[in-house]
Amino acid sequence: MSKSADADHPIHALIRQRWSPRSFSIRQMTHAQLLSLMEAARWAPSSYNAQPWSFIAALREDKPLFSRLFECLMPGNQRWAGKAGALLLSIAATVDEDGDANRYAFHDAGLASANLILQATSMGLYVHMMGGFNREKARETFQIPEGREPCAMIAVGYLGEADDLPDDLKASETQTRRRVPVNDFLFGDKWNDPPSFLKKGS
Repeated sequence: MSKSADADHPIHALIRQRWSPRSFSIRQMTHAQLLSLMEAARWAPSSYNAQPWSFIAALREDKPLFSRLFECLMPGNQRWAGKAGALLLSIAATVDEDGDANRYAFHDAGLASANLILQATSMGLYVHMMGGFNREKARETFQIPEGREPCAMIAVGYLGEADDLPDDLKASETQTRRRVPVNDFLFGDKWNDPPSFLKKGS
């Protein structure tokens, strides 16, 4: 199923093709593929080159670790995420080695995840990011230290069939993708004031 973005302005094909399915195929991923995703994350930009991201990751065939990640998900996400080829947990280092706060940690961890997503898309894989997970359970399960904050759970794999999902999820899987237009978030001289080149008559 193709859900290519209906972009208003020219963008790269990988960005157009990326979307977040819940329907995953049981087709297995490989450790080599997972390492390619990590390599892409590795080369994300970061403030002061701090690289404040970590990942815990398991292929579905790595059953014990995959199950521990799966159990951190909220029940709604457990309905579908078990078929993904891999589950990951992203973690941000919010405190540096000197004990100082890194206010850009979540931003940079997001950039690493974005690199991962585009790499996955280039490999014919799909990614669904999830905020619906138990952070305290994840911290306890994986002994995540203070100064490191769980960010998001990530399901990766090959695209499955929407018909394999429960009816309520099938509806969201097949609906048209929507985004607010650029005019709604691009400002100029002041907040909520569009740049002059977007104003009518300019």
